[in-house]
Amino acid sequence: MFPLKRVVAAEWLKLRHSHLWIVLLALPIVSVLMGCGNFYMNQGVLQNGWYSLWSQVGLFYGEFFFPTLIAICCAYLCRLEHSGKNWNMMMTAPVPVASIFWAKLLTAGMLTAFVQLVFALLYIIGGTMTGLSIFELPEELFGWLLRGWLAAVTISSFQLALSMRIRSFAVPVGIGLGATFLGLGMYVAKAGLFFPHSLLTIGMGVLSPESLPVQQQLTVVVVNLLYTAAFSAAAIYRLRTADVSA
Repeated sequence: MFPLKRVVAAEWLKLRHSHLWIVLLALPIVSVLMGCGNFYMNQGVLQNGWYSLWSQVGLFYGEFFFPTLIAICCAYLCRLEHSGKNWNMMMTAPVPVASIFWAKLLTAGMLTAFVQLVFALLYIIGGTMTGLSIFELPEELFGWLLRGWLAAVTISSFQLALSMRIRSFAVPVGIGLGATFLGLGMYVAKAGLFFPHSLLTIGMGVLSPESLPVQQQLTVVVVNLLYTAAFSAAAIYRLRTADVSA
């Protein structure tokens, strides 16, 4: 069987000289700058230290910038295949169809993990610069980041399924942006577990930075895995059965 790591290596090769890295760094920076600025100017009202800061930076990052960034990453990962006859070449290569999708999803997962780490570092730096003690960091921070990354992988599977089907770069990104607002509405309607983008809001605690009960944490993890499996299966099935549009 064709080694998956070779397909992943090919995906990374395509990213080496791309400008995607600028987006991966710029959006977390903008999120933290906006959130820290709002926190600093309103410390008379926002008096819960690191938790208040998280609610400010997380609102911009988790609700808007991060989901949009995921959509951009996934569209970019499929951009080359949509150029010329590259999909035809890919589908006739001695590479299992499932490996093509899994390689892109693994690459998206690694990119989003990198973004989460950058965001966490900027959050800590921003907090210390606004006068917060690094020794009082929220104990929930690791859980927020991990569950946020898990939701990011779920959203990535959804966006890849779209981007592999739609030749346009902008359309899947636009759909992802619309799904972000729909996810916010689902969260407000207490139906967040039924929509992938709402899982990011719940997992990262961006609108309610507090500890989740263990049972709810497990539920979030299980639902993410189910969504990822469903979107991945649908994308792989379509690659195997539908004609490539190139």
